[in-house]
Order: sequence, then structure tokens, then C-alpha cells
Amino acid sequence: MTDYAPLDAWIDAHFDDEVKFLQQLVRVPTDTPPGNNAPHAERTAELLKDFGFDAEQHPVPAQEVKDYGLESITNLIVRRRYGNGLTIALNAHGDVVPPGEGWTHDPYGGEIEDGKLYARAAAVSKSDFASFTFALRALEAVARPTQGSVELHFTYDEEFGGLLGPGWLLQKGLTKPDLMIAAGFSYEVVTAHNGCLQMEVTVHGKMAHAAIPSTGVDALQGAVHILNALYAQNALYKQQTSAVDGIDHPYLNVGRIEGGTNTNVVPGKVVFKLDRRMIPEENPAEVETSIRQVIADAAASFAGITVDIKRLLLANSMRPLAGNQPLVEAIQKHGQALFGEPIKAMGTPLYTDVRLYGEAGIPGVIYGAGPRTVLESHAKRSDERLVLEDLRRATKVIARTLADLLA
Repeated sequence: MTDYAPLDAWIDAHFDDEVKFLQQLVRVPTDTPPGNNAPHAERTAELLKDFGFDAEQHPVPAQEVKDYGLESITNLIVRRRYGNGLTIALNAHGDVVPPGEGWTHDPYGGEIEDGKLYARAAAVSKSDFASFTFALRALEAVARPTQGSVELHFTYDEEFGGLLGPGWLLQKGLTKPDLMIAAGFSYEVVTAHNGCLQMEVTVHGKMAHAAIPSTGVDALQGAVHILNALYAQNALYKQQTSAVDGIDHPYLNVGRIEGGTNTNVVPGKVVFKLDRRMIPEENPAEVETSIRQVIADAAASFAGITVDIKRLLLANSMRPLAGNQPLVEAIQKHGQALFGEPIKAMGTPLYTDVRLYGEAGIPGVIYGAGPRTVLESHAKRSDERLVLEDLRRATKVIARTLADLLA
């Protein structure tokens, strides 16, 4: 297809409906944890039915979800077959981190102010439920493809790693597309991302009365000793740089600490959770072995404590697969035409569940509605927002790209 004006015009004519669709999506909470996400999938399926799209509902067995640490997951697949040829999947995730504090707008209100829609998941990634759905609607209304297929994958396990989202659909053999585009969060076409190792470390000491601390072993002091050893690794990580544009070096963060029983008691147990970001060049098994050794060495040098280490998540990095070039070229071409600036192909320090498609041999990229940088979207912070004009233009880019690939 060479004349994209009719596609663009259809999206402009239906843009108010697209915004209303997004507002309805963000008004159903999907805080993860606790991860009760099936109601949002059911509501999404109802809304899609109004557009003539039959969404297959694939509930993950309750016990499997519970063992994973969540409450309910139902993944959706919409299949649109036009003939023989490529199957292109469009994936977005509906689960999000809880809103937290500091909002000046209702995190579930979908309020619009100064051309921006405010809500948790407005930018990441319920926005791409909307952009992908309306790009597909425009494609069928205007381009009317006669070959190939498009699938919408709306999944609900990105925050916990994706194994019960895209990973579950792929492992069960419910889908095997040829190419895929996953929800984005900035103007760039993302072709690579960091990996992530998350671990829970439990430091055991011995409780005692604070008046006679010598009768106990302070687990908190032991934990601080270990934390200092872990944080010292960050200085070393800065010397290990990635060759991927947009990704710099590995780093480690401790995001949660809890322990102790009262202010007048020497703490007998402290638990902390760490997050180690891995650049694409690193070997995840070697990274985990190294972290465990740092913890073990630090614990051994602090008398009286013992340590338990549990892996919570191991998400491999995403590396470009050779077959993704048609996606990259099409998105860059249409992105530059619609946004008026070059669209880079680059990596991101984030990690996503998109890697699971790559591990299954499916070439893909990350692209969708979002600002120039992730920071501008306030993703995972208060007052997350999406510039509606960015949503409009990203929807046109996706629709044009689908038209090209299925031509």
C-alpha cells in the first residue's frame, strides 16, 4: 500500500472512540500485586466484541496462578486471518504496578487535561491495547488485506516476568506468529533490552532484649554488612559497558527491606529483595553465581548469621533476531513521516516479557504509544500520563506498518 492517507483519515475519524476505549480500560484496576487481572480481561473482551472482534479467553489455572503469587490471570487472543502468509502478533500487557502516592489525578479516572490522559497504565501499556486495536480496525476498514494474519495478544503477567502471560500462551502452543510488535513506551524502535535477576535474601541472627544485646546476633547489622558488599559491586559494573545503543552498564538495586519485631528487640531476621539488571552481553547463570558468592562471602565474615537466598525472577535479555528488519524499517519510515523526526532503533535498560517471543525464535520489536523518553510518561510513578497526539500518531504508524507487511 502506497497511499496511506485513507488509513490516517480513518484513524482521525475514529480517534474520539479510541480515547474512550482507553479510558474504559484504565478504569478497571489491574494492580499487580495482588494481581487479580481476570476482570480486566473480561471487560476488554466485552469492549472488543463491540468492534466485531472475538477475543479468545485463556484463563491460567487458579492453582498455577496462586503458586506464582498472583490471584487471577486470563490472557486474550484475537485472531484475524485474511489468507496465506505472515502472521503478525501485537502484544500489550494489562497488569501494572500499584499507583502509589503523590497523584494529583485519580489513578483510575482516565482524566484528560491539556491534551494528556492521566491514569495508571495510560502509557504502559493499556495505551497499546488501544493503538493496536484501532490500527487493526483501520487496516480492515481501509487496506482490506487478502493475505496473512494479525493476532492481538493482551496478556496479564509482565510485572512478574511474563511466564504466565506470553510465556504461557507460547508454551501451551496457543500461538506461534512469524513476527511480533510489543507495546512500547517511547518514540524509538526498541530491538534489545536488559535482563533482570531478582532475589530474596533472608538474614538470620538471634533475637535478644535490646538491654542485653550481647546475648543476641543482630540480623540487621549482618544485612547491612552484606548490603555494603553488594552495593560495592556497582562501582565494578560501571567498567562493564554494553555495545548496544541505549544500554550502558549493569547495576544492582535493593528495593525492599523488612525485619525485626520491635524497637527494643535485637532483630533476629531481616529480609531484603534485590534487582540486578544484566546487559545483553552478560551470561545470566554467571551473574547469579557471582551475586550468590558475594553474599556468601560477606555473610561468612560476620559472626553468627546465616543466610537463605531465593531466586524470584530470572528474565533474560532481549537480543535482536535477524528477521526483525522488515519491522524496524517499516516503523522507522512511517515514524519519521508522522512524527517529523528520525526514529532510532536502539536498546533500553528496562526488561520486558517480549524476550519470551525472542526465546521462541519469533523476531520482534517494541514499539507503541509513548513519549520521547520513558521518564516523560511518568510510568510507574505518580501522575502517569499519555499525550493523546502521540497515541494518534503511533496508531497510524502501526496501521501503516501492518499494511506494508501484509501487502
